[in-house]
Amino acid sequence: LQVVRDQISHCTVKLRQTTGLMEYCLEVIKENDPSGFLQISDALIRRVHMTEDQWGKGTLTPRMTTDFDLNLDNAPLLQSIHQLDFVQMKVSSPVPAPPILQLEECCTHNNSATLSWKQPPLSTVQVEGYILELDDGNGGQFREVYVGKETMCTVDGLHFNSTYSARVKAFNKSGVSPYSKTLVLQTSEDTQSEEQTLPFPVPLERSQLRRMSPFSSTLNLQPSFSGRSYFELRSSAHQLSLHSSLQSLNSAVDIKKMVAVAWFSFDPSSAHADIIFSNDNLTVTCNSYDDRVVLGKTGFSKGLHYWELSIDRYDNHPDPAFGVARIDVLKDAMLGKDDKAWAMYVDNNRSWFMHNNSHTNRTEGGITKGATVGVLLDLTRRTLTFSINEDQQGPVAFENLEGLFFPAVSLNRNVQV
Repeated sequence: LQVVRDQISHCTVKLRQTTGLMEYCLEVIKENDPSGFLQISDALIRRVHMTEDQWGKGTLTPRMTTDFDLNLDNAPLLQSIHQLDFVQMKVSSPVPAPPILQLEECCTHNNSATLSWKQPPLSTVQVEGYILELDDGNGGQFREVYVGKETMCTVDGLHFNSTYSARVKAFNKSGVSPYSKTLVLQTSEDTQSEEQTLPFPVPLERSQLRRMSPFSSTLNLQPSFSGRSYFELRSSAHQLSLHSSLQSLNSAVDIKKMVAVAWFSFDPSSAHADIIFSNDNLTVTCNSYDDRVVLGKTGFSKGLHYWELSIDRYDNHPDPAFGVARIDVLKDAMLGKDDKAWAMYVDNNRSWFMHNNSHTNRTEGGITKGATVGVLLDLTRRTLTFSINEDQQGPVAFENLEGLFFPAVSLNRNVQV
């Protein structure tokens, strides 16, 4: 490359000199005085011939060819090859043994599943990580849901009313272990009974259930599932009393169809740092004048879900937003500003629906302190509908919803929900 650059520089100089000579010759030809022309013509002709001879002596011939003459010094390589001493080595780390699922620590809650596993007690093989696999809840193919060093994993966003199979395997540098035994997990249960459609909004007869917790999601279970207890009872007094309330509630309003109740609270781990939590994460406010987003802990991917949020404090007429969102929604903007949220934002006089920063369906009627906002997520019909104080607010807000949705709220320091 250096040789070529030098030749380019040399040719550029020669070109500049030759161009100057040509321009000088043109000016001499324009000389009007014949005697003046004759005085310089001989010297000019000799100069032109000399320049022409120089161009013809290889000035434009490349000094480098495309064939490079390379000398390869392979003596050090040959010496290293002759000094090689091959020794058969044993494998230092065999393949790990199959992990053992710890059944006493594996459980389901709502549509989430927590699985725990460990290496066999007598295993001394080093393990670099684990691969957890779940099927699709319908007997389909397994897929990886976790790869890492931890021995416990919680999988969110599973389908309600579904049975999942889970298995885990270990790996290290030598390879991958066989699978553990397969564990079957059921996310919810149902009794065999007639189907009843939940009206919207939830009638006043169910106010007792709403007072117990403002964040409950009810869904109609289909009668195709085999009969077991529709609600998983554990030892806590809260769940025992809840079961009793549901029985008396069903009896009072003659509900033939059993409904499952999926409890959830606000999620501090995914919320914006300005969100303030209280009341066992059932109450939120904010320490910023800007809108901040907080999600619920439980995501829904199918079924019919309804929950209500009460306005505990409402100062200076802000416009909080209520709805659903993806887990990766923007946390530092009003709910609905991006394409990851579907929301209704409302002030003291009117409301709007918003998704991807598009505002639609202005509707009269707002909120005050003590008001109740209801959210109806129907993933069977793929719609989202809102209510204020049990009256539907506007038309069906959004349609063609599909995927995993988390309950969501955005608010500032003037609102407590």
